[in-house]
Amino acid sequence: MTVSPYHTCRPPGNVSQVLFHNVSSWRLEDIWILFFTGHEDQIIVQLQNGEVWELTSCHRFRRDEKSGLNSDYNGRKSSFPCLDGYIYDKSKWDSTVVTQWDLVCNREWFAKMVQPVFMLGVLLGAMIFGYLSDRLGRRLVLWSTSIGLFFFGIAAAFSSDYYGFMIARFLLAMSGSGYLVVVFVYVTEFIGMKSRTWACIQMHSFFAIGTMVVALTGYFVRTWWTYQIVLSTVTVPFVVCCWILPETPFWLLSEGRYEEAQRVVDAMAKWNRASSCKLSELLSLDLNGPVGNAPFEVKKHNLLDLFYDWNVGTRTFIVWLIWFTGCLGFYFFSLNSVNLGGNEYLNLFLMGAVEIPAYVFICWGMDSIGRRNILVFSLISGALLCGVVMVIPKDYFVWTVVVTMAGKFAIGASFGLIYLYTAELYPTMVRSLAVGSGSMVSRVGSIVAPFWVSLSSAWTFLPQLLVGILAFISGVLSLMLPETMGMPLATTWEEAAKQDTEKESSGKLFPTTKNTVLEKMEVIDSEVSGLGE
Repeated sequence: MTVSPYHTCRPPGNVSQVLFHNVSSWRLEDIWILFFTGHEDQIIVQLQNGEVWELTSCHRFRRDEKSGLNSDYNGRKSSFPCLDGYIYDKSKWDSTVVTQWDLVCNREWFAKMVQPVFMLGVLLGAMIFGYLSDRLGRRLVLWSTSIGLFFFGIAAAFSSDYYGFMIARFLLAMSGSGYLVVVFVYVTEFIGMKSRTWACIQMHSFFAIGTMVVALTGYFVRTWWTYQIVLSTVTVPFVVCCWILPETPFWLLSEGRYEEAQRVVDAMAKWNRASSCKLSELLSLDLNGPVGNAPFEVKKHNLLDLFYDWNVGTRTFIVWLIWFTGCLGFYFFSLNSVNLGGNEYLNLFLMGAVEIPAYVFICWGMDSIGRRNILVFSLISGALLCGVVMVIPKDYFVWTVVVTMAGKFAIGASFGLIYLYTAELYPTMVRSLAVGSGSMVSRVGSIVAPFWVSLSSAWTFLPQLLVGILAFISGVLSLMLPETMGMPLATTWEEAAKQDTEKESSGKLFPTTKNTVLEKMEVIDSEVSGLGE
């Protein structure tokens, strides 16, 4: 959408002949195949009125003295700005945001602002919608953000000016980020402990499939606004069907809406062809008493609750550092892999395709050796691979590419599993807030990543060195986190604190035909006395 194709100043009249690198043509469009830099190359054109102009990417010069169409002119020239616009190379892209509003030369910084502003929206959306989902419910936020993805995506495509486009994209980023955060929490709270890892981590596989769809769409659709419309319509089926999804029993219980939670449990049992259970018996709850019928005030939570005490605050800082390092490493290795060359659409497609088996490996590792162990392994491996890249001789280009991709997936693995791990480390009432704040911190990494790559101008391997140091520190600090493999989701701060010292032998939230005994949850008593106290 924001790619800047080769361009040159438009001459002030109709062109009769073109000269470029001693190659003559009748049309400007025919010389793009020979155009290389887009800034230093000079095109000489003769207009129908006989004037000869020298055109560059951002300036145009009129030869004041009579001259033929040649490149060895030494006479006087008059300089003029590109008041008539620009001519763009359309061999690859019919239209981009850059060509739509001439975001080149002195307006080039407008194009460079598109991605940072988008990532700023992603950062704020993760925080805002993570908080709202804890207050208003997962289902409502999922529905509203999916509608926002469609509405603001279409609005961006039909923007009449640059500023309208930027506002629409900013709101689109907020919606997309909020949706991504909340859907992870939603799946985490609905999937039983036995299948939670695979269900949550493989959501990243669908993210990778989305990358592949983006590559295919970009290959077949070369007009930016059509491209935007096609990708926005992907959300339509979910917008139409989202009302079918129920609210999660975890959130309903945390809000004191026990009868609604019971209905959801009954529906789940019916669909799973299993026997249901009575939450009133499991939770020692009298639904006919004052608690069951009368709503009580439930304490609302904010970012400060992630620093509930010293131990929780330390946990939050470590988790945030992992989020930042994982996202920074993932995007840094992606942006730094442009040396692969070849077709950009094929490269993007393959980058999405190779992530899928990586997530299968992550799932196996998380359920076999634990969340914390695979996280530490991924971060330390990423740090070591950053070091290996630095010692590979420049002549061994293939090995550099192989190790770079290995480093990307090692650190990217930590970015993939931290969603689920964060959701398991925090209790229900702040789970979305925790995931949302982590995602917000990670987006700082995605904003910094393009500038991080540019550090190579100071020293070729400076970016790899800094990423490696961050990954190593994050890996060592991860050893301080508790292991959550095989443990039920915490519903209170007391249960979250026990993760450091206890591991439940049975963690299934709801029964199946083979397991009708549920562990007794402490959420009711905690809510009656005041959440978080």
